[in-house]
Amino acid sequence: MKPMGGRLRERLRAFIERPAVQRGIVGLILANAVVLGLQTSPRVMANWGSVLIVLDQAIVAAFVVEIAIRLYVHKLAFWRDPWSVFDFSVVAIALVPAAGPFSVLRALRVLRVLRLLTMVPSMRRVVGALLAAIPGLGSIIVVLAILFYVFGVIATNLFGADYPAWFGTLGRSLYTLFQIMTLESWSMGIARPVMENFPYAWAFFVPFILVATFTMLNLFIGIIVNAMQTYSEAEHEETVHVLQMTQDHIEADLHGEVRRLREEIAELKQMLSQRLGGRDN
Repeated sequence: MKPMGGRLRERLRAFIERPAVQRGIVGLILANAVVLGLQTSPRVMANWGSVLIVLDQAIVAAFVVEIAIRLYVHKLAFWRDPWSVFDFSVVAIALVPAAGPFSVLRALRVLRVLRLLTMVPSMRRVVGALLAAIPGLGSIIVVLAILFYVFGVIATNLFGADYPAWFGTLGRSLYTLFQIMTLESWSMGIARPVMENFPYAWAFFVPFILVATFTMLNLFIGIIVNAMQTYSEAEHEETVHVLQMTQDHIEADLHGEVRRLREEIAELKQMLSQRLGGRDN
């Protein structure tokens, strides 16, 4: 028999992993998001402030109980799961008194909403794919930084004297180029005014947009899509592997049961033959 602690741990594990409980936690996260949003309104706080504060504290208490159960059930395995550590950190922030030097933590309470990413499997897959894409994105970011630096130096030398607000320093040029890369008012707001004094400035802006916007940003998207596909394929292979192991385990159990049944039938036959032989004698 299992000890009392083991039985309690199994019961708590079954409880916390129950789909209804998981859906309830997701509902609390959504309700907490609404409460935190309403607390930003002075009018709502003036009328319902005390109610919202009590609701927020009750939801935090529910989160603390959930984390405590998971800690008790999983023990050290809890800390080996990055999603569990993230949940613990987000809930722990809510327990720190948001006063004095910790007043900035009041703004971080909204991080509790990010727990949706750990509770919804589809969102967790997206975040996992994005994290897997970071190494590939790092190379593109380096290439893009070099591209920005080269074009920033050129823009500062060409247009800095006439348009100091946009290209007066290297920092301003980089910021202006970032705005151009996003295609936000790049033509009527920046390129055409510059072309009034520099008619051939299009030869600078058009290649930059072609390389920075249409090429580099599409590479960003391509790497993210490829990472998501790779992550999904790896998850699918892991699922197939688990199913195969489960099937092998079931087949091994069935073979064992069949072998035991055959042995029992053979023993029964032997006993029956011995009894019949004894009667004949």
